[in-house]
Amino acid sequence: MSKTLCGVDIGGTKCSIALVDEKGQILDKIYSCDHVDKNEEGRIKMVAENIKEILRRNDLQESDLPGIGMGCAGHIRFRDGVILTTSNLKGFKNYPLREAVQSHFKIPVILDNDANAQAFGEYKFGAGQGFDDMVFLTISTGIGAGIIINKKLYRGMTGTAGEFGHMIVEPDSELTCTCGNRGCLMACACGMALPYLFEQKLKEGKKSRLNLPPDFNMSRMSGQVLKQGLDMDDPVSKEVISDCGYYVGLGIYNIFQALNPPLIVLGGGLTNWGESYLNKIKSTFYELARDMIFDPIEITVSNIAADAGVIGAAALTLE
Repeated sequence: MSKTLCGVDIGGTKCSIALVDEKGQILDKIYSCDHVDKNEEGRIKMVAENIKEILRRNDLQESDLPGIGMGCAGHIRFRDGVILTTSNLKGFKNYPLREAVQSHFKIPVILDNDANAQAFGEYKFGAGQGFDDMVFLTISTGIGAGIIINKKLYRGMTGTAGEFGHMIVEPDSELTCTCGNRGCLMACACGMALPYLFEQKLKEGKKSRLNLPPDFNMSRMSGQVLKQGLDMDDPVSKEVISDCGYYVGLGIYNIFQALNPPLIVLGGGLTNWGESYLNKIKSTFYELARDMIFDPIEITVSNIAADAGVIGAAALTLE
């Protein structure tokens, strides 16, 4: 009898809960943004209620699942199921998240960093199939990563291995990361950086073709807005996207030197910028790596894309 898996993806802007089959296909999903303004207890209650609801409407019992897999943005001590800090959600500091959700269920709850979950999902069901080693890099509101070594997630001593978003790529940058350091990859190249990067181009005298209203709140500048600019050949949007691609390419070069993986998979919303963005990432990497590449390395985009978080969380129950 085939297994039904349950995954929970708690991100900075959305929370998804899904039932997934053993091939990584979503059977049903509940999507919400209501968790952002709730406190810790409110988020736990919402997650537990939505899991019970999705089971109910699919005529399933807890006992039909091998467990509940959860991915959450932030630094997570995996062995204890504690979220140590998170950059994208208020609260959740030294919070026993796994235990809190577990109190609502009898089956095992597994908690990991969302990028680790996505990496494992990609390895099991996506572009990582057939590889023993790979790195998954997610580029969205923030930047995170997961590492697969010898078919297993590598979590490190605490559980926070793979926080490549916090590698410093521009020490003299004016951009301060949520971690407090200047010039982290996440500060320079993710969704949170876009308002600053776009505004700086305008201050330099660059002219945008985007028809932004005079009272446009620059904090609303997003990947979607820049994609519109890219599609209409807006020079400012194109420069910002190119700059982000450069820093991601630089980050991948550092990952290559540290781990020498055969495969790097890119996921997250900003990969929707398309070929010009991906080409900038790859060209930057190859310019830096030059003849230090002795065996082929593949840089590709996620196969499970927008649902990588929740599918990956479900996959954790198979680890």
